[in-house]
Amino acid sequence: MIDQTELRACSGDDLPGLKDLYAKAFPDEDLFPVVKELSGGDFPVLSIVATHAGEIVGHVAFTTCEVSPDGGEVSLLAPLCAAPRLHRQGIGSALVREGFKQLNEVGLSQVLVLGDPAYYSRFGFRPDDRIEPPYKLPDAWSEAWQSVQLRPDSAQTSGKLLVPPPWDSKALWAP
Repeated sequence: MIDQTELRACSGDDLPGLKDLYAKAFPDEDLFPVVKELSGGDFPVLSIVATHAGEIVGHVAFTTCEVSPDGGEVSLLAPLCAAPRLHRQGIGSALVREGFKQLNEVGLSQVLVLGDPAYYSRFGFRPDDRIEPPYKLPDAWSEAWQSVQLRPDSAQTSGKLLVPPPWDSKALWAP
């Protein structure tokens, strides 16, 4: 399946397909408004879709954020989505790896994620206590706040993550 999947930059024309994809993948969460706002914002976002036979079957966004007081730039990986009928086919992994490649090419070397450690550890993510999320996370989620260095020789940033408007909602950081 993955060998027949194309990865490409997301465009405004993809929004209807993304709306359908997110509704199916996350029926109990409404992430599409965040995806839509990310696509039209005036802040740097790397947004990649996976297509198969003309259908959008996956999506990932990496939002460039600042860490205060360091002033360093990092990338927030969220959301990541694959069509439920195609889970465990490598689509999510391909999207994350392509994003890492493109971020590395533009000089961003640290990526953060709030997600399942069992899944994200395969990409090198480890729990991070050096960068504070924009809102306090429940104690049970301490292992879910993770980061990865894309280049081992790069300095790790520390401080508080400053996020653009689509991510600046306490509800997105709480159960």
